[in-house]
Amino acid sequence: MVRNRITVAGLAVALTIAVACGRSGEAASKGGDGAAQGNGEGSGPGRGRGDDSGGTTGRTGGPGGPGGRGGGTGRGALSVVLGPNDVIELKRGAIESAVAIQGDLKPIEEIVVRARIEGNITNVYVREGDRVGRGQLLAQFESSTEESARKSAEADVESARADLANAKWNAEQSEELFKAGAIPERDLRTAQQDHIASQARFAAAESRLRAATQAFEDTRVTAPTTGMISTRTVEVGEHISRSATVFTVVRSDVLELEASVPSRLAAEVKPGLPVRFTAAGRDLTGRVARVSPTINPANRSLTVYLQVPNAGGALRGNTFATGRIVARTVQDALIVPTAAIRYQQTQAKPLVYRIVNEAVEFQPVDIGIVDEVLGIAEITSGLSEGDRVIVGNVGAIGRGVKVRIVSTEQQRSRPVPRP
Repeated sequence: MVRNRITVAGLAVALTIAVACGRSGEAASKGGDGAAQGNGEGSGPGRGRGDDSGGTTGRTGGPGGPGGRGGGTGRGALSVVLGPNDVIELKRGAIESAVAIQGDLKPIEEIVVRARIEGNITNVYVREGDRVGRGQLLAQFESSTEESARKSAEADVESARADLANAKWNAEQSEELFKAGAIPERDLRTAQQDHIASQARFAAAESRLRAATQAFEDTRVTAPTTGMISTRTVEVGEHISRSATVFTVVRSDVLELEASVPSRLAAEVKPGLPVRFTAAGRDLTGRVARVSPTINPANRSLTVYLQVPNAGGALRGNTFATGRIVARTVQDALIVPTAAIRYQQTQAKPLVYRIVNEAVEFQPVDIGIVDEVLGIAEITSGLSEGDRVIVGNVGAIGRGVKVRIVSTEQQRSRPVPRP
């Protein structure tokens, strides 16, 4: 009897377990149906509800799970919670079509001063960093020989001038006497030839004087332009050969930057366009001075030369600078961050997630100027001032999904989930 009672009890327990398992299977089947209806996004035993784009669904719900029926809420509404930085309101402002450039700002002129004669340096009047004016004396060669040659040439010129004056007078007197029949034609022609020879000797003397004067001037090393002494390579007493480097003078009142821009932007870059620079913590404004007529075939880039005023030499040569060539400016443009623009293979135009009646709407837009440096774009059609759009990577969002925007304080007060 005892054995029979145990057997009966065992059968009852087994039957109870089988019934429970059957009910669990049925519930699981219903839950699976609910997940299917929710495009796989809902979780929990309730029925999630999907949208036509297969986006995020069932993000709100009761305690039973997101998108579930838990808490007696019924079917879960499709919604997404965004922070205040995820949504912006469109406004109008200025936007620039600009080309980013960078490089070293070099002096507009850098002139190497070389010795024109061979000799000894007797005086040096400047050092590195000194500011000099055009024609200012920088150094002096020993010049006694050149000065003597110049004085001798001056004397020769005076002698030739006197001979020329005397020959001219004789030629004029001979012509008068010939007309009066006092002298033969031979004497007249002799006087005229002496006059011509005197003119040639005077011209030769003047030429020797110019050469001697130039040789004397070459003993004086002068500044070729207004600027600053960059390098000095001579000292007093040195013997310098012809064409040896003596000084380097730089003109830095204007600085020039040689930059490369992509060939696709070649049509936008023209001489005279304004350029905004940032160098050594200073904001500067310059212009495009010259544009190369050819594109570099090695890297498909265009070389442009930009100039910026540097009155007083506030910036040093070879200072690194970054800037923007402003090709075009639109003052009253509808501006949107480029992070708000989406691209889909199924859409011919780019689109944005616009919030209308607290729900997401896929809005195609036309884009004008894009400022890649500042990360903004001009919207020419599709949106209006005051529209709210979603910015940045907020995940896949379906059309028609409800949006709830929480403030910064609400985000801070939200409890941190524990693992």
